[in-house]
Amino acid sequence: MVTEVSSKAELSRMVLENSGVQAVLLNKKDSSYLLGVFELYVPVGQAAFAMQILNNEITN
Repeated sequence: MVTEVSSKAELSRMVLENSGVQAVLLNKKDSSYLLGVFELYVPVGQAAFAMQILNNEITN
């Protein structure tokens, strides 16, 4: 997952970890100019499950 919003990225990471999915948040935002994104990574074997969890959170 990629987003420009830090709170969305952190919330998504917490939702995944609370569901048992290991997640790593990478901050690629330049603090001087507020450019860039936050990238959320999960193990390849859990990617489909992670997407399902996040999609369910968005629709609920």
